[in-house]
Amino acid sequence: MFIPPLGGSLSKRMFNSCLFCKSIKGEVPSKNLLETDHSYTFLDILPISKGHSLVVPKYHGEKLHDIPDEYLADMMPVLVAKMIAIATGATDYNILQNNGEIAHQHVFHVHFHVIPKPSASDAEGFSIDWPAKQADQAELQKLLDEMKNNL
Repeated sequence: MFIPPLGGSLSKRMFNSCLFCKSIKGEVPSKNLLETDHSYTFLDILPISKGHSLVVPKYHGEKLHDIPDEYLADMMPVLVAKMIAIATGATDYNILQNNGEIAHQHVFHVHFHVIPKPSASDAEGFSIDWPAKQADQAELQKLLDEMKNNL
């Protein structure tokens, strides 16, 4: 059963205009792979590899922290990833989830991308050039203390 937003900054207009909400309600077509009481999994219409799928909660929330725990627990994209790996034959895959526009979220309804990586080539699947740099241990400790203090 689909549950609309329960207040906060989410408006009824957002619920009614959200592409993923419309897919869940059957108002727009989607290639449904798996459905549970709290989640909906379907093939991405702009895939970067064969089997690229989206796992979405049946609760409209823009960011991960907007979604009730019971919906998140039901989504379990790792379990979906196992199924997609079996179904596509790709044993390597990425699970990606973005929160907010500057974090590259384009549809403002929480969703996990499950992206099979069929080969080492960057031609198919997810690829990234991670700009890692060596961290200063004193700065890491200061950051850790600040973060723990905020929890």
